[in-house]
Amino acid sequence: MERVVEAAVSLSSEFRAVDMSGCTGYGHDEVGGHEALDQVFAEIFSSEAAIHMHSCYHLCFFALLRSGDELLAVAGAPYDTLEEVIGKRDSHGMGSLRDFGVEYREVPHAADGGLDWVAVTGALKPQTKCALIQRVFIHGRRVGVREIDRAMKIVKMQNPNCLAWWIAAMVNLWKGADLIAGSLIENPAGTIAPCGGYVARSEIKVVAAHLSAPGLGVDCGSTPGDIMQAFLQGLFLSPSDGWQSNQGTIYQLVICSILLYSSNNRVTFVLKGSFLIAEVMSSKGYVVQPLPWFPFHDTVQAVQLENREKLLPFCEAVQRSSLVASFTKLVAGFSPGYASEVIFADGTFIDGRTSELSCDGPLRGPFSGGTHWTQWGIVLGEVWKSI
Repeated sequence: MERVVEAAVSLSSEFRAVDMSGCTGYGHDEVGGHEALDQVFAEIFSSEAAIHMHSCYHLCFFALLRSGDELLAVAGAPYDTLEEVIGKRDSHGMGSLRDFGVEYREVPHAADGGLDWVAVTGALKPQTKCALIQRVFIHGRRVGVREIDRAMKIVKMQNPNCLAWWIAAMVNLWKGADLIAGSLIENPAGTIAPCGGYVARSEIKVVAAHLSAPGLGVDCGSTPGDIMQAFLQGLFLSPSDGWQSNQGTIYQLVICSILLYSSNNRVTFVLKGSFLIAEVMSSKGYVVQPLPWFPFHDTVQAVQLENREKLLPFCEAVQRSSLVASFTKLVAGFSPGYASEVIFADGTFIDGRTSELSCDGPLRGPFSGGTHWTQWGIVLGEVWKSI
């Protein structure tokens, strides 16, 4: 007991009351718990600071890229919802990166779906300010963490002043990162946060200036309602571990899908669901990635359903088996940010949160989530009735 008291005394400066009721108006200083949440994420990522906002990926683009800079997609085309942000698709003058004079190029994938190392090695130009590597399953295979690490080293060797943006869930890939960004409605907030994203690390000030205005940063900004309680409690429910990072001379922007293992957390159940899908679908002859009994580095389980006629009933079966809106009739259509027809099955408590029970497609079909693995057990029974 003595040692517990001593430890509590030594850490007393780290403890303080947190108002989780939110705030209104200007939202100065630490009113409403916002500063406390920022400090917690900064500690997790060994960061000088962290901030939270509605959406972070486009914010980082516009904070770090200027007219005359170039954005290079190293791992092929980015996800659909970034295309209008970049200007790959016409934004109709609404303010894409291309509208502001930022150039964009892509390095196509190799024949096997992996990174084309010869092309990547010679791809960077003096004006290349940001190298984008998106790990989401969109090209028939997922970019591996070792590929990301290798690509990062190639980028540094060619242009030490280049900024690198990539998705990863491995601790060693965060070392040297100047900026880390991710989603709060996925793993970091324990599947209970209703919205939001986070950004951390040393280049936080320039992002904060774009969040509000130069000169204001995070010193202002109200957070109404009880949303802070959901953020803080969600972080408690999600996995926890110690992450270490070192500052480097190169900007590295990492979009993180946080995945750390523990026997009693929400992500463990998500992984069990992904493993169950991989085992059942592969046993029936479908191509899955990752394979069952293969190391998981994120919570997305991809299943190649081969055609539209199988994809649609699969998604319908997921919706019928969901805890929320199971009565909903799914219809494929066009969604904001997507250039092609898409279908979403997400009978979730928080709209769009893939860490709950969900699947979506058009042809690329990533099936992810399930806050309890038994949810996918129920779904798979419905799936086989449908396909």
